[in-house]
Amino acid sequence: MGEAEKIGTRKPRARDLCIPFDGTPGKYNAITDVGGVEVGFSTIIQGDSVRTGVTSIFPRGTDLTIYQPPCFANWFSLNGNGEMTGIHWLTESGFLTSPILITSTNNVGICRDSMIKWFLIKSDSNSMINMVDVGLPIVAETWDGYLNDAYGFHVKEEHVFEALENAKVSGPFVQEGNVGGGTGMRSFDFKAGTGTSSRIVEDLNYTVGVLVQANFGSKKLLTIAGVPVGKELLQIETNNTVQNKGAGSIIVILATDAPLLPHQLKRVVTRISLGIGRLGGTGDDPSGDIFLAFSTANISNATSTTTTAQFLRNDQIDPLFEAAIQCVEEAVINAMIAAETMIGYKGHRVEAISHQNLVKILKKYNRLDCATNYVTQRVYFLSLYQTIIFFSSFLYLSLSLV
Repeated sequence: MGEAEKIGTRKPRARDLCIPFDGTPGKYNAITDVGGVEVGFSTIIQGDSVRTGVTSIFPRGTDLTIYQPPCFANWFSLNGNGEMTGIHWLTESGFLTSPILITSTNNVGICRDSMIKWFLIKSDSNSMINMVDVGLPIVAETWDGYLNDAYGFHVKEEHVFEALENAKVSGPFVQEGNVGGGTGMRSFDFKAGTGTSSRIVEDLNYTVGVLVQANFGSKKLLTIAGVPVGKELLQIETNNTVQNKGAGSIIVILATDAPLLPHQLKRVVTRISLGIGRLGGTGDDPSGDIFLAFSTANISNATSTTTTAQFLRNDQIDPLFEAAIQCVEEAVINAMIAAETMIGYKGHRVEAISHQNLVKILKKYNRLDCATNYVTQRVYFLSLYQTIIFFSSFLYLSLSLV
């Protein structure tokens, strides 16, 4: 599939609604703008109760026939009511040595075990794979039990394999919304899920990209482009039956090609919290807000006893802080804009955020950054797209139950 086809069929994003953001995005405005990073998904939608999946992120690509040195990495927990495996060794060593998987809470174990098995199978015919490096893989989670039958344990080994294999063929365009591990997730009482964004740090000629699995926040606190969108929506919408009260979680994976050491990546990854704060996230007690950052710079020699590393001076790092904050803010909004209304477990329904109402509110506060006529036309077609998707999903579910 060519680029034009992919662009034509992708889901709407925040910038399609003329929502203003600071900073300059990369070519694809995705984590894949950081060279070498590849993303794959397995999306599981079955019957009326299964809404879950797996997301994979390969820091140095999926070509396992070449040596893939570890990436300097670090992590941070804004609120620790969640899980991310492998972080004790990551903290101790300063290295990320495996792909990253993101899924739902009750599927962390199967994802961890299946990733190790996947590498074990690959290692039979590939001497470049060191099983020691992938023995403590990174797997993170958020809870999808409102829309998904979480205790049905529907993620299986084949789904993990699918997410890992799909990263090879997905290309730089990253799907958003109801895909992968984000399939059954919601944020600010709206449907959300997977989102991504990137920034070019122009003064330094580096790129920062993030991928989020967004499942957090209360509608009344939702803030977009500095506008109290949640409070405005509570006044004009009648479907306010779901009040999440901040419960939930968010996983954020940040990639950069800037040469940073682990302690510097710790500084960058903590700034993700500020991006979440811009949106109205508060790191509530039941929320698992866990973030990981890695650098693809500093490719070391596998056979060398000693090695050298380049790193930015600390007085040059501020633009990376800004980029991290900007990326996270946009990625979460992208997840919400791309997501479609979903009906799932026990008939629970979570609405997608109304593009029309969102644009109306931002226009009221003079926070749209393109011509009104363009916005009106764009929102009309995006609303038509959402309607078609909803009725197609309804028809599919109806036929599957016959």
